[in-house]
Amino acid sequence: MREYRLIDADSHTLEPPHIWTSWLAKKFHDRAPKLVKDADGGDAWQFQPGTPPMEIGLVTTPGRSYEEIKWTGYTYDTIRKSCFEPKARLEDMTFDGVDACFLYPSQRTMFFFMGNEDREFHLAGVQAYNNWLAQEFCSVDPKRLCGLAQMPNLGVQSMIDEMKRCKQLGFRGVIISTWPSGEDDLSEKDDAFFAAAQDLGMPVSIHIRIQRKRNPLGVLKGVASISNMALAGMLLFPPIMSELIMSGLFDRFPRLIVLGVETEVGWIPEALEQLDNFYWRNRTRTGLKIRHLPSTYFHENFCCTFIKDAIGVKLRHDVGVRNMAWSTDFPHHGCDWPYSRKVVDEMMVGVPQAERYEMLAGNMVRIYGLPQALER
Repeated sequence: MREYRLIDADSHTLEPPHIWTSWLAKKFHDRAPKLVKDADGGDAWQFQPGTPPMEIGLVTTPGRSYEEIKWTGYTYDTIRKSCFEPKARLEDMTFDGVDACFLYPSQRTMFFFMGNEDREFHLAGVQAYNNWLAQEFCSVDPKRLCGLAQMPNLGVQSMIDEMKRCKQLGFRGVIISTWPSGEDDLSEKDDAFFAAAQDLGMPVSIHIRIQRKRNPLGVLKGVASISNMALAGMLLFPPIMSELIMSGLFDRFPRLIVLGVETEVGWIPEALEQLDNFYWRNRTRTGLKIRHLPSTYFHENFCCTFIKDAIGVKLRHDVGVRNMAWSTDFPHHGCDWPYSRKVVDEMMVGVPQAERYEMLAGNMVRIYGLPQALER
């Protein structure tokens, strides 16, 4: 037996070609995403007839140089099998020195189902993905492949029901892409879901953003989107973090854990300083009644993932060593496979071993209740 040394707190899969015919109810097959060819002969998923296809190039980049990264021209036969096959994924994780990974869904695929007005189709698509991840992909080695379940956007009770179902399937946590009530703003209408998450011991992840009707965000593509892609997490997540803290949610549910995913961490000390400052100055006139400083809730109830953030590591005592978790974003184009250990070592120069362990593995072991050791 040995302890976990390197846990990937945020990684993904590419849906395999058979996922919808195998896991989506047959009556919905004619409406399921279809594999088509992109402009350069690569594979792409078309969600609806007449809409631009979603190419797979930038979400399947392991093994390519920066100069080879592009959206189009890549097929399931030319990308690494670890993007969508679990046994190949385990082999590539071992080669990269990664002991375990936490798997998030493709949000562009989830938004296709969740944006559909047909509630039955919406739920069927989300459940098909969750079933495939738990019963096919992660079942190969649940101690190393840790699935996180996508929650539907069909109201609070529907979200609670799916969370309970997924807990029985072996999921260790959930991801929300909308507020549980489906409304644009967080409110006490959402409390029943967060109460259930706390009681079930299911950490709640938010991958970069919350989808809102008043300001929907599409898939970022093209040269003009580079700055948006690079800064997305650190620009979009801070207001969500503030909304959660200032709502008093953690006074009501003090054991609830929220993960900010693909957010990076170097911005956090300044954000917390400003939240505390504005809390003191404005709490009386706004009627804001929370029991502690905003920064206290972050340190007690949040963990944020980072990929390559040397500044964040330097500021780790201000961020909170217990509030940071390393990740790769594999197989998306932010990952550094097979050089993860090299990138980690470069970021962690001078970091004491105990702190290094927490950021690279220990926090995920604690938050998700992983076994303390892996078999060799």
